Amino acid sequence: MSVVMPMVDPTASRLRTSPVRLGLGTAAQIGCVLALLAAGLAAAGTVNGYYVFVLANVALFAIVGIGLNVLQGLTGQVSFGHVGFYAIGAYTVGILMTKAGWSFWAAWPAAAVISGAVGALLALPALRVKGPYLAMVTIAFGFIVEHGVIEMGSLTGGQNGIMGIAAPSLAGLVTGERAVAMLAVLAAGVALALYAWLSRGTWGAAMRAVRDSETAAESIGIHPLQVKTVAFALSAVAAGLAGGLSAPLSGFIAPSSFGFGQSILFVLVVVLGGAGAVSGPIIGALVVALLPELLAGLEEYRLLFFGALLLVVLWAAPDGAIGLWRRLRPGAPRGHESTPPVTPLGEAGRLLGQGVGASLSAQSLTMHFGGVRAVSDLGFAAPSGAITSLIGPNGAGKTTALNMLSGFYVPTGGSFRLGTDELQGLAAHAIARRGVARTYQSSQLFATLGVEDNVALAASRGALGPLFGTGLFGAAAVREHARILLAFCGYRGPLDIPAADLPHVDRRLVEIARALATRPQMLLLDEPAAGLSREDKERLGELLERIAHSGIGVLVVEHDMELVMGISQQVVVLDAGQHLAAGTPSQVQADPRVRQAYLGEAMGGPGQAARERVAQAEQAEILGVGALVTGYGAEPVLHGIDLQVRRGQVVALLGANGSGKSTLMRSLAGLHRPVQGGIHFDGKDLTRMSAERIVSRGLVLVPEGRQVFPELSVMDNIRLGAFLSPQDREARAQQMLQRFPRLAERKDHRAGLLSGGEQQMLAIARGLMARPSILLLDEPSLGLAPKIIAELFEALDALRAEGMTILLVDQMASLALALADRAYVIEGGRIVAEGTAAEIAADDSLAKAYLGA
Repeated sequence: MSVVMPMVDPTASRLRTSPVRLGLGTAAQIGCVLALLAAGLAAAGTVNGYYVFVLANVALFAIVGIGLNVLQGLTGQVSFGHVGFYAIGAYTVGILMTKAGWSFWAAWPAAAVISGAVGALLALPALRVKGPYLAMVTIAFGFIVEHGVIEMGSLTGGQNGIMGIAAPSLAGLVTGERAVAMLAVLAAGVALALYAWLSRGTWGAAMRAVRDSETAAESIGIHPLQVKTVAFALSAVAAGLAGGLSAPLSGFIAPSSFGFGQSILFVLVVVLGGAGAVSGPIIGALVVALLPELLAGLEEYRLLFFGALLLVVLWAAPDGAIGLWRRLRPGAPRGHESTPPVTPLGEAGRLLGQGVGASLSAQSLTMHFGGVRAVSDLGFAAPSGAITSLIGPNGAGKTTALNMLSGFYVPTGGSFRLGTDELQGLAAHAIARRGVARTYQSSQLFATLGVEDNVALAASRGALGPLFGTGLFGAAAVREHARILLAFCGYRGPLDIPAADLPHVDRRLVEIARALATRPQMLLLDEPAAGLSREDKERLGELLERIAHSGIGVLVVEHDMELVMGISQQVVVLDAGQHLAAGTPSQVQADPRVRQAYLGEAMGGPGQAARERVAQAEQAEILGVGALVTGYGAEPVLHGIDLQVRRGQVVALLGANGSGKSTLMRSLAGLHRPVQGGIHFDGKDLTRMSAERIVSRGLVLVPEGRQVFPELSVMDNIRLGAFLSPQDREARAQQMLQRFPRLAERKDHRAGLLSGGEQQMLAIARGLMARPSILLLDEPSLGLAPKIIAELFEALDALRAEGMTILLVDQMASLALALADRAYVIEGGRIVAEGTAAEIAADDSLAKAYLGA
């Protein structure tokens, strides 16, 4: 049974002020805008004709800027082609008035409608790309419109343009330029009010959500392309309205009036005023339209002044004038910071709804990425009202499986269903609306929305309601339900602060509450315990059990085996993308296939004799780590790590995914700063040293995932490894080709075309080119076939025989131990065992670290 949503009383809907501050403060903002409108109307009726023209241009810039503010300020999309919509509006009015005999009052709305329709049509292909590609598409659109009106000379007048466009009359009292100026000021005021309603309502929140995280927006049922298309169309309507007024203002239009430079000025209106701020376009329009008049005596230097102004704004006020005002204003109010009510845990049934929901089942799910098979013929069922955990070594395909089940990947083969509802082939937002909710390994809250707004927006499940209304998002019953959900999940912080300001633990809780607000039948969680303390993990486990007890199915991908084995009714194990085992926690822990997948038991290795060789005389310490504490701004990941590596040794660092191994390797390589503790390499303190200086001293990391440069050739990748030590580079590069014959066969190929094993060999060869004293190897066997792993470890065994010092992290515990002299076991960011390879292989703590038992 899905989560029960309280009945919403339509009369309880209310217009809420978003926690994202939209200007100078609501009261002051409204007062300033009304004063400006009154002053503009008064000026339009009294000043001389020249200043009327200037005033009208300020208003036209403001209208276009307000439209662009919807696109750029709310959805984060940048357009440098809105002069095209401006031209469409102007030519529509000009053509309809001069050639079709329409009145201005009929032609002007038509200009807005046609501009909006063209904007929606352009948005459908254009908004499938982002960043500079979107900018290029919109620039091309502007040039197409400009040259199109030249080519259609019979309709548009070509280069000569259209003359004799009459200005409207306002009730016979005001005519000519003054009437147009008054209309422009009134239109700017109406557009500003509509923007304020839009930005504070459901659609405005959805637009911000899409800007902050399209992936998370889809997971609560919002269709990002639909939202961005509406924003693009609205901005085009505003540009068309302004263009429709520009035609009678000057009485003449020509292609030269709609060049690319005009689009730049439109974007400047938003940038200078402050993207997203209600009053930003007004301030930007005043600056952009009036500055040329103030610099009229310095015509040849005008562009220089504009360029300098833009640089100053980007440096001193990247958020525009409104952003600068917020930072300089002392004691700016943050809004009320109420906290959610305390909800007794026994009310979980009333809150989420008791009953039997629908199970999620997968049949022969398969996912290929080119020639790589990430998941193959996966089949399992996650029942309702129970916790199912999906586990497996790194690269097993767990997150890929979640991405297929939530619609972010379209499976290459197979199918899956929720109950009897087939979900195969549906988009992510459609699957979310059917009852599958999702959280992410890296929390993806809507950073600029408040905590309560994040949860309340999810309640709509993509049904956003009226364009300028609040719908469910602002309904009192939904707001109350959001607060109860937050309390149920254990969140005790303020409700109105932006989600970006939350600590890591609270982000996890709010994300789960947001997922529950969609009324799911199945909740998918990707590593929810990542980065949490032991106490927080215990509370998370209790929360997931309460959710399952309410009838909702829970499917968890998690690396903390203690948590998994403690809360799961069923555990499904993946290995190399295939279903390996399934059963209760105790059954899975005792399964020899699972132990082999995690520990590599019964797998021989090229260095198997390493366990049995006579211990060498101990060499001097080359790397020492003492009381190392490292984190990512929340609970530390590493807790007082002590580790020692002697010259000529191979030391293995073993533990389950998420235990902190890669974090330790990144800290040693200088890619992540420790919070406290020390790292000493060959007598030198590395704690505050930059990554490139650490490499120059001889501590070289071969990172997890290879990270070769895909567009460069194999030889160029190898040569880059010698960047800090270029002496005899070519001779050493040839040695690498001899060490790895596979690379010699492909030395002129692009690195991105190599297989996974070949890329791993290339990454090691590149690392060796830096002349390392210690080679840090992070998961070298990840995702490789057994034959390739054997070949790779033969090469590592040869390096060990040559006296290379290696610190090795690898998921294949038996292979790592076969190669190693000594080993450390890390669990929950702490060293739980250390000793010789043989001692660790016989230590029960190794199995416990990987399997929780």
